[in-house]
Amino acid sequence: MYKQIAQNKRRTVFIVFLFVLMIVAIAGVFAWVYNDPWIAVWTSVVALVYALIQYFAAGSLAMAMAGAKEIAKKDNPRLYNIVENLSITTGLPMPKVYIIHDSAPNAFATGRDPKHASVAATTGLLDIMNDKELTAVMAHEMSHVKNYDIRVSMIVFGLVCMVGLISDIAYRMMFYGNRRRDNEGSPVGYFLILIAAILSPILAALAQMAVSRQREYLADASAVNITRYPEGMIDALKKLQSHSQPMKSQNVAAASMYINDPLRKGFFNNLLSTHPPIEKRIERLENGKKNF
Repeated sequence: MYKQIAQNKRRTVFIVFLFVLMIVAIAGVFAWVYNDPWIAVWTSVVALVYALIQYFAAGSLAMAMAGAKEIAKKDNPRLYNIVENLSITTGLPMPKVYIIHDSAPNAFATGRDPKHASVAATTGLLDIMNDKELTAVMAHEMSHVKNYDIRVSMIVFGLVCMVGLISDIAYRMMFYGNRRRDNEGSPVGYFLILIAAILSPILAALAQMAVSRQREYLADASAVNITRYPEGMIDALKKLQSHSQPMKSQNVAAASMYINDPLRKGFFNNLLSTHPPIEKRIERLENGKKNF
């Protein structure tokens, strides 16, 4: 467990480094194309500031994009008490608790560390899970908090958002910048926009894949270790599988944070999914029952 935490911390530094390097490289290319070194300077400064803001604000932004609403114990005693009990059991600080009004059963955790963590569950999840199954799901999310998976996911979320922003900036520079220079139709400009349009979703998918599928297996096993009840996690996964549906508020950048893939199914999504198949997760838990 401690090895996994240390690995996640190292991975965070590595991803942030690649994130800044990528932005600086793209800024350099556009500075060269438009013969304006200030483009590289300002883009690099913005990227550094953005990375800093993301570190402190990405958790709240992810909750806002999901349409999550923070609750107190009186708002939903069942969910709040389960999270509170898990917090005591794991020795973790009590995270903020959110509910997402969505019929798709799902849940996720986010934050930069256990002291600044948040967990969320959809109304669809609360409707179909009994108390033992809901406890298992939230134990899964608390495991992500304990293992510092949330920090890695948060950085990846920021990276994917920034890739989309850079693509939009590139598009605007191409069309509006060329008009100001009476150079509309520049082959180089169109080529760069084409490359940005192609690379953006690929980079987003690769960034999400940087969050290893193994962390979902680890969180499943950790949830069983916390609850001491393998059937709770197994039954919860079976319900997630049978009731699986895309969420209304979908965001590719935040998809890797959820316990179940919240996106619409398709060849591209399945190929680059950060989530292992649920049947494989159930199989691992079934095979590992004797070890729990």
